[in-house]
Amino acid sequence: MEERESKYNGHLRVVKNIGLGTYIQAEGLTQSGGIVEAIWKSTLRKVHHSLPTIHHSLILGLGGGTAAKLIRKLWPKAKITGVDIDPLIVELGKKYLGMGKYDVDIQIADALRFFTNHQSPITNHFDLIIVDLYNGDQFLEKFGELGFLNKVKGSLSKNGVAVFNRTYYGDMRPKAVKFGLKLQKVFRSVKYYYPEANLMLICYAREANI
Repeated sequence: MEERESKYNGHLRVVKNIGLGTYIQAEGLTQSGGIVEAIWKSTLRKVHHSLPTIHHSLILGLGGGTAAKLIRKLWPKAKITGVDIDPLIVELGKKYLGMGKYDVDIQIADALRFFTNHQSPITNHFDLIIVDLYNGDQFLEKFGELGFLNKVKGSLSKNGVAVFNRTYYGDMRPKAVKFGLKLQKVFRSVKYYYPEANLMLICYAREANI
């Protein structure tokens, strides 16, 4: 449907087919829509069981808006803030995936700088934080450092949940597992969930009863 070159995500391609609908690929890896929607749908349904009400959510790695769509469906009254460094993928999400319908406060910014440059205090502010930070198929190491992870934890409300997405195939598997062990040192409770070729790490500000 459309192909563009992104400074951050490389070659972006919008695809539509009968089985998966419309989705956005970056360097051949689906970033929004399609199989990514199925992965986030099953993950967020699990989160919804233990977090039936949220007031404010944050998506780090907004992309084309797949997580925003699902948050709006599961928690209709939630305020959604979406952060992405790549204005092009956000533009394509609005154009092809209907992101404009989900009432998202969109911030075009680096996720780490979002915390340091935010105008108002965000300590204990978000009930749900989605962390889906990839450039193409590459997870940036700065988002695995303790400083960043502690910023995410510190931004959660008392009963808040943060969900980290890591690809889980080939040589990425041991890296994802090692990342999970690091999260266990930061958060009170971490649950592992394996949809498709991903490891979804569901992190709780306090002990989870699920």
